[in-house]
Amino acid sequence: MKMFNIPNLFTAANMLCGVLAIILALAGRIDIAPFLIFLGAILDFFDGFLARLLKQQGELGKQLDSLADMITFGLAPGIIMFVIMLNFTEYGTNHSGNVLFGLFHGLAEYNFNNLFPFSALIIPFFSMFRLAKFNIDTRQSESFIGLPTPANTIFFMAFPLLLVQYGDTIGWEHDLIMWIIQPMILIPIIVVMSVLLVSELPLFALKFKHFKWQGNEIRYIFLISCGLLIAFLWTWSIAIIVLLYLLLSFIQHILRKKSNV
Repeated sequence: MKMFNIPNLFTAANMLCGVLAIILALAGRIDIAPFLIFLGAILDFFDGFLARLLKQQGELGKQLDSLADMITFGLAPGIIMFVIMLNFTEYGTNHSGNVLFGLFHGLAEYNFNNLFPFSALIIPFFSMFRLAKFNIDTRQSESFIGLPTPANTIFFMAFPLLLVQYGDTIGWEHDLIMWIIQPMILIPIIVVMSVLLVSELPLFALKFKHFKWQGNEIRYIFLISCGLLIAFLWTWSIAIIVLLYLLLSFIQHILRKKSNV
């Protein structure tokens, strides 16, 4: 068993991206942390691609992939959202930008509102079960059942990027993002998206057996829509694309059920 092959090294690099994203988030740099997550997602794609290309697929790589994904697409997004929500506590990050300093002082006040940030840990909680379920679920070889952790993480990375982009501006973009990241709005979003990780909702995968339109309609519609959303909405498109993915998968599931009746 070759441990340090090329696909496994890509997996390890994915894990390190998650670790660095966590460190940056705790340092208050939510402007940089999401880009480490995106890099991790790219590495996560290529480790599987290279494993198939080099015929180096194996149980070790499968386990390493889940461990790396737990950090980059489970713990890291939870910590980043934790830091964002910390801004709504009494102390937030006002103490020289030191996130942990603000957290410890906020908890010392025994204020219930200071517990809101911990709801972000729902993300790694459900991510762990999602990843374990995926490893033993033989139904997910050609498609997904439940929201994949990378898609869930990419959805949440829209929030720090939008907050950095519009947090200090004036206009509807600022008002909208500040409304969304209020705990009373953000916590239900976290709960719903996290529960979708372990749901039984069938979701299509971007795996092409051929490139003809027939049989790939949903994939092409999704990819074309993604291009248009990115072109017109930029940062806002990140979360919308994930919601579109869920919507198209749900529509496909309903149409298939009707066709089988």
